[in-house]
Amino acid sequence: MRLDFSVLAQNSRYLLHGSLVTVQVTAVALLLGLLFGLLAGLARLNPRRRMVYAAASAYVAFIRGTPLMVQLFILYFGLPQFGIMIPAFLTGVLGMGIYSGSYISEIVRGAIQSIDRGQMEAARTLGMSQARAMRLVILPQAFRRMLPPLGNEFIALIKNSALVSLLTIDDLMREGQRVISTTFRSMEIYLGVAVIYFILTFAMSQATRWLEGHLRVE
Repeated sequence: MRLDFSVLAQNSRYLLHGSLVTVQVTAVALLLGLLFGLLAGLARLNPRRRMVYAAASAYVAFIRGTPLMVQLFILYFGLPQFGIMIPAFLTGVLGMGIYSGSYISEIVRGAIQSIDRGQMEAARTLGMSQARAMRLVILPQAFRRMLPPLGNEFIALIKNSALVSLLTIDDLMREGQRVISTTFRSMEIYLGVAVIYFILTFAMSQATRWLEGHLRVE
């Protein structure tokens, strides 16, 4: 049997729609991951607040120690047993955001700890509160050091987004499977889907690299 890639052009509208949904899922999950990661990362920098520190540490340990697919299934299939119904799209972005946040928290924590302590002491000497010094002095410097590992995490998030197809979300993977069910051209469609994922991850990689150069990350 010969490969017939014309099937990709014939079904391009479905693959395009799936690509747009994938981008939407990834973008929202990325924002949630940054929020969860920043909060958890900052919480784990202050062991004096034992309850907050313990909660953040437990979150990071549990989420990083369990598969994303299991976490998505707990949210989508498990919570309804307790009367908690969450739409598929929201479940997907929430699950991915929580998952990504656990990894981003370690990136945030490591970057902040890499900043010389003298920076905080100098800011406090100038009359800044600890929160203000963290926001205006420490975090801007730490962000530059976060960019390379954050870029890798964002790329991983795009690839992990394929799992939301299991929640009946019409992302790129699910649309590809739908096309296969009508055309029976699995090799051509899966190759096309792989190329689209590559384009998305390559674009994210280039954007991160440009931002690193723009900020002159050392």
